[in-house]
Amino acid sequence: MEKIPMEEYSYLQHVYHNAPFGIAMFTLRGVLVKANPALTRILGYSLEELNKQRFDKLIYPDDLERNIRQIRTLFENYPKQNEIDVEGRYMRKNGQIVWASVHISIMPDPEGTPLYYIVTLNDISKNKAAEQKLQETVERYTSLKRYNHDAIISLDLSGNILNANTRAEQMTGCPVSEMAGKSIARFIGEYNLRRVLREALNNPTVEQEIKTIRHKDGHLVEVITTIAPIIINNKNVGFYIIAKDFTEQRQLIIAKELAENTNKAKSEFLAMMSHEIRTPMNGVIGMTDLLETTTELDDEQKEYIEIIRKSGETLLSIINDILDFSKIEAGMTELQEDALDVKQCIQETLDVLSAKASAKQLEMTFAVDDDIPDLLYGDSKRLKQVLMNLVGNAVKFTLHGGISVSARKLYQEGDLIDLEFKVSDTGIGIPDNKLEAIFEPFSQVDNFMTRNYEGTGLGLAISKKLVNVMGGNIWVEKKEGPGTTFVFTVLLKKYHQPPKQSACDDQLESLPDPLQILIAEDNEINQIVLRKILEKQGHAVTVVTNGHDVLRAVEQASYDIVFMDVQMPGLNGLEATRKLRATVPKDQCPMIVAVTANALKDDREICLAAGMDDYISKPIKSKPVLAVLEHVIRERKVSNR
Repeated sequence: MEKIPMEEYSYLQHVYHNAPFGIAMFTLRGVLVKANPALTRILGYSLEELNKQRFDKLIYPDDLERNIRQIRTLFENYPKQNEIDVEGRYMRKNGQIVWASVHISIMPDPEGTPLYYIVTLNDISKNKAAEQKLQETVERYTSLKRYNHDAIISLDLSGNILNANTRAEQMTGCPVSEMAGKSIARFIGEYNLRRVLREALNNPTVEQEIKTIRHKDGHLVEVITTIAPIIINNKNVGFYIIAKDFTEQRQLIIAKELAENTNKAKSEFLAMMSHEIRTPMNGVIGMTDLLETTTELDDEQKEYIEIIRKSGETLLSIINDILDFSKIEAGMTELQEDALDVKQCIQETLDVLSAKASAKQLEMTFAVDDDIPDLLYGDSKRLKQVLMNLVGNAVKFTLHGGISVSARKLYQEGDLIDLEFKVSDTGIGIPDNKLEAIFEPFSQVDNFMTRNYEGTGLGLAISKKLVNVMGGNIWVEKKEGPGTTFVFTVLLKKYHQPPKQSACDDQLESLPDPLQILIAEDNEINQIVLRKILEKQGHAVTVVTNGHDVLRAVEQASYDIVFMDVQMPGLNGLEATRKLRATVPKDQCPMIVAVTANALKDDREICLAAGMDDYISKPIKSKPVLAVLEHVIRERKVSNR
């Protein structure tokens, strides 16, 4: 064997000891013969510890079989092949995994027979970690792109398509293989492409101009577009075009706008109808109220007037509920709870409908169990409305016989009392296949027969919702033969009598001078009703018919109260109020009370926002008007002290 010169030997020794990569010599059986310092650093073993290790014990278990197979292949192919490069995982002494790039070569004896394996091992753990991190990033990006609901198309700086996701294929009708290398102008147009390439980096409004993507078959897909530059090594190398299909959202927006416009039109219609219906009702109820409170009537006349008044009030209550569809449909009807007499509710309902029943010679009876308290706590108007609907239907659909109403207590738990009401008739009955539909809005019980009966079909639907609000349920009792029995339950509370106020609390000292009151109302009947109520209390009343006259009247004289109709010709009550608040000093401005025939839930807030102090609703009755007067009198008393 040729002797190595000393100088070259020193050089090889230096490289061996100072190389940053591990160098080792193994026998063909895998026994370590020699290892340099770098290998001990990489694997964490001392040289003495490594001398006791077999090479296969240093390989990560999952990679062992593959390494043995590669070495066996190398040995079998020798001398045609005398070296291989492999990459794998190795085990440090502390259990950590080291990724390494390994070069294995066969060292033969002088006759060419293999003696040793020479292994050089380079630690690439850091590179591998960076590579894996990059791979994870790529996979995350790939997943994001693949499963994104938006179309994503990547372009080079010439506007040619580099890649696209599945959603882009669906939106354009072209597979990626067909798009790749082609200009994006095919889908967004030449003008938009030029703007993207020229201005997208500095002008974010460019993306707003791309509103459609052209499909392969020619139709346009409405989109919302985002343009993102592709920056690599601080250099712009292309763009992403991200397009969200706006077709469905646009349809939803159109549907939403249509629904909002429909609701607005409905609200305006309801407000108008409310005014038109409640204005004549104001005359009926207001004049009835005046007849009861200001004239001498005999008993029979009082009975007639009381029935007219109760009928008007019941009709008005029904009108209010029908007009306020938003509350009914949303199930948000608010209960006005107070002392409630079950017998009285039933009796008043029958009184209102007695004339129709008598005309058909129908007998009307009712029975209330003795264990039901005389007074309960609940909403008597809502209860009467349900009874009115059910008894009214019974009268309408009964030709012979009669109608009976009964009430019984199902159970009582603490202050809660569950009552069951039954309304039975001997009328035409309801087929079994119609029982589920009768509580739906606009459903007519008699659709299966000739149309002989009037009605909107809303009564039972409203009754069902009102009963649900009162904590109960409603249904039809199945029975054989003619006639129908409606059953409903409601939860009421035990009534606790409030403590009586002392006499001094209930009485108000009258003022020596009458109040100066201005009525702004264009309807003659409403003028008469309100003027009569006020004059009966001894107050001085002036009447005008529009907002302009209100401004002139307040400018010329001093008033304590203005009863301001909201809807008047020329200048309406809201505008007149705003002008008064803007021009009249606060200490000289009269109290302004809105008087409106509208029945919508936002009316009070609208009136108060315009600068009005209080709000009363038509039909006008003495009680709310006197409450306003009482408030003004109290304020005067406080200011005079």
